[in-house]
Amino acid sequence: MSEKQSDTYVIRDLYEKPEKIYPRQVHGIYARLRILTVLLLLGLYYFAPWITWDSRQAILLDLPARKFHLFAATFWPQDFVYLTLLLVICAVGLFLFTAVAGRLWCGYACPQTVWTETFLWIEEFVEGNRNKRMKLDKQPWGFEKIFKKTTKHFLWVVFALFTGYTFVGYFSPIRELWDGILTLSLGPWEWFWIGLYSLATYGNAGKLREQVCLHMCPYARFQSAMFDKDTLIISYDEKRGESRGKRKKKSDYKSKGLGDCIDCNQCVHVCPTGIDIRDGLQYECIACAACIDVCDNVMDQMGYEQGLIRYTTEHAEKGENTHFIRPRTLLYVALFTGLILTFIFLVATRTPLDVNVIRDRNNLFTEAFDGSIENTYQLKILNMSQQNNRYQLSIEGIDQTIIQGDTEFSIEAGGVLTLPIRVSAPSEELETRSNDVYFKILNLNDPESVHIAKAKFLGPKK
Repeated sequence: MSEKQSDTYVIRDLYEKPEKIYPRQVHGIYARLRILTVLLLLGLYYFAPWITWDSRQAILLDLPARKFHLFAATFWPQDFVYLTLLLVICAVGLFLFTAVAGRLWCGYACPQTVWTETFLWIEEFVEGNRNKRMKLDKQPWGFEKIFKKTTKHFLWVVFALFTGYTFVGYFSPIRELWDGILTLSLGPWEWFWIGLYSLATYGNAGKLREQVCLHMCPYARFQSAMFDKDTLIISYDEKRGESRGKRKKKSDYKSKGLGDCIDCNQCVHVCPTGIDIRDGLQYECIACAACIDVCDNVMDQMGYEQGLIRYTTEHAEKGENTHFIRPRTLLYVALFTGLILTFIFLVATRTPLDVNVIRDRNNLFTEAFDGSIENTYQLKILNMSQQNNRYQLSIEGIDQTIIQGDTEFSIEAGGVLTLPIRVSAPSEELETRSNDVYFKILNLNDPESVHIAKAKFLGPKK
């Protein structure tokens, strides 16, 4: 892009290349909490696929077989309502958490934050602290720089590949997946997804880092709709900190009109998104509290009171009371609790059996020689449990009905049985042309497990 100025052309870049951020490691209570959270979440992610349950993988989303194993429970495509409800619960929970605690999810538990933190640990392990990394990037290419950069990227790639392998291990048995990798016998889709997820991990956590949070993540954009003046934020105490200025530790800085901020810029150096929290609340802030830890350390060294940068709310900054219990949070809590109770109830009362009753539409009904009316049905029964079961079929809704066909049958775990039957009933028992009947299927292995399917029984006009 160019523009003419004083008979000359000035060349200007339309997009400025983002400056690389070198976050410095910090020590403090929030840093320890963040490390603990990262280790816990990564441990769950990498360890969970290796847990076995009844001689099979405990957590396995078996897409080819259309079965989702979750410890003792097995879910099928017919159970999609549970997944939908679970996603709604997570969304409402995130809204509630954000309304109360701000962006703590971003700072501690977001996958982008967790993996970026891990990649930064690897980078610091190989290249050194912040100053050494900056110096290394500025120096010309030589043996030391090539060796360190190659080592870092090699470790990044290995870690990313292991992440991609673990991800696919949730959809394909992870032990068989490992054997397939060693023998190079995996299918093309498994190779594709391992490579794609590994590349995404390497690119997002290793290369893009904070750019994902600043430009790609929609959460930072709509979070303001969930914030209010009682939401927890990280804030710099401007009244106490200003005016900023360098000073000696024992100096009488207040007589010079200085505040507690010594303008060391350490809060900027530790920020993973490169912002200056002293400029006020910004959407780039992920509430990781690294600036709080480093500022408290500086305050301790200077002999000042901690809390120049701290978790607070807009009301608290103005000396007003913070209200964690307010209409918005009460609504979220009620909705969140109701959804969880509904989910628990549905799962607890879930019958691991799916029955689809199909009437013969070509022949509405048949009148037998004895005057009884017959309807023909086809039952498709899916055993969604993890064991073979034997079932008993009966019918209710019309007195003196007779089922012609198998009323006791067995279905293997995950099996589907197509059962054609004929149902007859005396014509005098039919009150209307269309009557409700209920097919009752009892699990003989578990008498408390009963599934009822509603259908229509048709007869002549009355």
